[in-house]
Amino acid sequence: MLLVGYSWMDVVLMMLYVSIVLLVIVIAYKKLLGHLGKSVIQQEEFCVLNALEQSPAVGELEFYFLSEKEREYTLSILDGEMKEVVVVAEKNATPGGNIVRFDSTSLSNGEYYYCLKTINQKTLKKMTVMNG
Repeated sequence: MLLVGYSWMDVVLMMLYVSIVLLVIVIAYKKLLGHLGKSVIQQEEFCVLNALEQSPAVGELEFYFLSEKEREYTLSILDGEMKEVVVVAEKNATPGGNIVRFDSTSLSNGEYYYCLKTINQKTLKKMTVMNG
């Protein structure tokens, strides 16, 4: 036997204590996860902005985003220094997919960001404009 000097009763009691301690740790861990899970971000409170289908961006662009509920939004184009160049749309999003069209020929060639803003989020995606 590995535990020399201990009776079998002492070994059984030690195993019982270790099992109880492990059970208490598992229960405490589950309680902690349950408590932390209450502050999980609710996905329906945010829009999902998709990447452009064409890269580099040329001509008319279609910005696509998903919204699970109706909400006000602003879609704008920012330059490389994060300064607003143009506001593409300020509207109410409908539940489901939303497409906003924009003619990129008004922009000079270069790197830009398109930004979707709602009351509780600001999402940016990078794009390269190459018009002619």
